[in-house]
Amino acid sequence: MFKNTVKALLDKSLEQRKDLFLIDFDVLEGNSIRVVIDGDNGVLVEDCMYVSRAIEHNLDREEHDFSLEVTSAGAATPLSNDRQYKKNIGRIVAVKAVNNQKFEAKLVEADNEGITLKWKTREPKPIGKGKITVQKEAKLLYSNIIEAKVMIKF
Repeated sequence: MFKNTVKALLDKSLEQRKDLFLIDFDVLEGNSIRVVIDGDNGVLVEDCMYVSRAIEHNLDREEHDFSLEVTSAGAATPLSNDRQYKKNIGRIVAVKAVNNQKFEAKLVEADNEGITLKWKTREPKPIGKGKITVQKEAKLLYSNIIEAKVMIKF
C-alpha cells in the first residue's frame, strides 16, 4: 500500500519532468525509500531535490514514518534503460553479452530493440604476412546484453 502510494507520487513527478527517468525504485524495511534517477542531459542536485520534494511533501509523516534517498545513476553504474544507451551514443562502452561475448567499443546507435557497436581491430592479412586494421560492427538486442558500462577515460 505505502509502496504503491510512493510509486504513484514518483511517477507523477517524472511525468512533469520528461527529461528525467527512473532507473531503480524500492521501499525497504522500515519504509526506507530508495530512488535512482537519470536524465537525458544528466542529473543535477536540483533534479534529485525536485523528485525528493515531490514525494516527501505529499506523504504524511504522522501516518508513515519513512526515510527517503533520491540519487542519480553514477558513472560506474551499469546501463539498464534504453534512454541511458541513447544518451551515451558516441562513448566507449564495455558490454558483456550472452554466449560469453565481450566488447569494448564505441556505441554508435541505440533504438528501442538494441544497440550497435563499432571498433577497429588488427587482423592477419588474407594473403601474405603482416596485419591490417579492420572496422568491426556488432548489433546486440537489449535482451542479449548481460551488463554494459560506460568506460571512463582520462
